[in-house]
This record gives sequence, structure tokens and C-alpha cells, in this order.
Amino acid sequence: MSAGEEKERISGDIPRSEMTPSLQPMEVFEKPPAPAVAYHPALYVAAWITMSSSVILFNKWILDTAGFRFPIILTTWHLAFGTLMTQILSRTTTLLDGRKKVKMTGRVYLRAIMPIGLFFSLSLICGNLTYLYLSVAFIQMLKATTPVAVLLSSWIMGLAKPNLRVLFNISFIVVGVIIASFGEIKFVLAGVLFQLGGVVFEAIRLTLVESLLSSAEYKMDPLVSFYYFAPVCAIMNGLVSLVFEVPYIHLSDIARVGYLTLLANAMVAFGLNVCVVFLIGRTSAVVMTLCGVLKDILLVFASIMIWGTPVSALQYFGYSIALGGMVYYKLGAESIKSFISELGRQWAEYGAKHPVQRKVVVFGLVILTILAVLGGLAPSVGYNPGQIVMDGSKWWTSKDATTNGS
Repeated sequence: MSAGEEKERISGDIPRSEMTPSLQPMEVFEKPPAPAVAYHPALYVAAWITMSSSVILFNKWILDTAGFRFPIILTTWHLAFGTLMTQILSRTTTLLDGRKKVKMTGRVYLRAIMPIGLFFSLSLICGNLTYLYLSVAFIQMLKATTPVAVLLSSWIMGLAKPNLRVLFNISFIVVGVIIASFGEIKFVLAGVLFQLGGVVFEAIRLTLVESLLSSAEYKMDPLVSFYYFAPVCAIMNGLVSLVFEVPYIHLSDIARVGYLTLLANAMVAFGLNVCVVFLIGRTSAVVMTLCGVLKDILLVFASIMIWGTPVSALQYFGYSIALGGMVYYKLGAESIKSFISELGRQWAEYGAKHPVQRKVVVFGLVILTILAVLGGLAPSVGYNPGQIVMDGSKWWTSKDATTNGS
């Protein structure tokens, strides 16, 4: 065997027993170089949480509140707009220069990009269909099962050996989500099935990325990955929409939502991909994991405030278990301990320098905790302006009737 053949054979060997597929889309990508103009990491974290939450809330509003009930067409529009923007950025900026390091050939595109793109498309379609049936709060709770699906997918595909200890650790996520599902007041089976289908397709996609694009010459940052996957996904989603949605849509449906609204929606969705690049370049895996948990919690409360989503005490309890299990599974005990230790040290330094501000922060956190606990003890939580108006009208009507009767 020649030296060249031996080098090629060794580079193709993957130590499967040590491989574990990534749990979040951000974690399967190459870490891009830090931006030339460096800001505080908190700015990138805030930008990512804002953009990620905005995409989810915006999609929910368009598909449900605004009545544009064509999720596949909306997904196709996002991907088509993303394809156009990545082509423009590749020619006018340096954000996509990483693609020059990727040895992309027609064979690789056909055997890796297209299969991964297929499951990417299916996960996007199922994810957007879910908005027609379930609340944002319950969707976020169901998404907590993604690490479980990725782990099982890696075992089935032979990328990792089954481990009972890992299975036990991750079982807390499943138990928490099951408890939260039992507590869901507006449970719709079709929506749950679509969301679980999206989780399964996303898990298969991540596992395929780890399996087919794990070597160094195919490592990409999120924006470069989107540059390659967006066109094929747009075509696949477009073909599906031609069968299931295009025959039923009219220009009046688009006009009712607004052309500028749809443009803004696509811009926010694409902006999220850009934010991820800067977030990965400036933060660690621990911070990204905790940011994802914080984003999910904020989305639950945003769903309550915007749509009056009822959330039961049982759901709070179950989702807390799921989030705790997810953080422990992703980070491990040692990482959590070191992070808490560092956080405690920084908090002590902050208290020494700014004692008054520290007391204000503690007081605010105590108030928020009390409000959350009291809300969880109530039969349901949800702000419903219409119900308040109706209750007020009934009260005044009964008062007038009593006055006239006397």
C-alpha cells in the first residue's frame, strides 16, 4: 500500500466508539474567527436571543394570528431569500470566505448535501406546521426532546455505542416533557406529532452532518453551511408546496399579511444565521447552551404575554425537570460546577464594587420568582384582554339590572 493510499485510508477512519453527534445546530459547525471589531460577548448573546426569539414569534404570528396558513410556502420563501442573500454576501463581503476552504465537489454535494438537505427541509416543514396547532410555549417544551432524539439516532446509525448511564441521565428530559404534556391545557395531537416529527428529522440531519461532513475539509461555519444547504432545501420545499399549498393560495392571502411584512420576516430569519456566526466566534459551548435555555424560558413567557397562552403548574414543574436534565446532559457535572464557581466569583466582585446595584438585582429576582411561583400555583396563566373586556361588560350589565330593579 502506497503512502498516499495509507494517508487517505487513515483520514477516512472514524473512531465511532468515541463519536457523539452534536446536540444543537450551532455545535456541529466550525468555530469562525472572531470578528475584527470585538464587542462585549453579552451584546452577541443579546442579539442572538433577540433574533432567535423574534423568528419564532414572527412565524407564529404570521401563520396563526395573521391567518397566513401556508407554512411550507413561508419556509420556501425564507430559504429562497436566504439563497439570494448568501449569494450577494459571498460577492460583496468576507463573511462567506470560509467556503473557499471547503472541498465541495459535485459528488460531495450529491451524496452529502442533498440527503442532509432533505431532512433539513422535512424538519423545517414539520416545525412550521406545528405553529398551526400548538402554542409557542408548548412547542418549546417539546423541543427539549431534541438531545434524546439525537442520542438515539447516533446509536441507531452506529456513530456511538449505547450507554445505560447516558440513557439514565437523558431520561430526565423525557420524564419532564411527558409531565409538561400531561399539564398542557390545549393539547392537539396533530400538532404534537408534527413537532415530534420535526425533532426526529432534525436529529437525523445532525447525525448525518456528523457522519458525512465530519472530516476537516468539510467543516463549515453556520453561514457557509446555509450557503450550501439553502438552495437545495428551497427547491425541495418548493416542490412540496406545489402539491400541498400552491393550488389553494391566492394573492389576496399574501396581500392580507402584507408584502413588507413577509419581507421583514425573511430578513429576520436570515439575520439569525448571521448572528449565530458572531455568537460562536465570541462565546463558549457552555454559554451557548445556557443562552439556549434562557431563550426557551423567555419564549414561554412571551407566549403567555402575547397570546394569553394558559400554562399550568404541572407544565412549569415538568419543563423545569426537562431543562435541568438537558443542561446536565449537555454540559456535564464538572462544567456546571466550574461555571457556577466562576459565576459566584464574578458576582462577589460585582457586589464589592456595586453593593447598591447588587441589592436591586437580588430584589428584582426575588419579585420575579414570587410572581412565577404564584402564577404556577394558579389553575392557568394567561393574559386575555378580550376576556377582561367581556367580564367587565357582564359586571356593568348586572349592576345596571340591579339598579333598575331596585
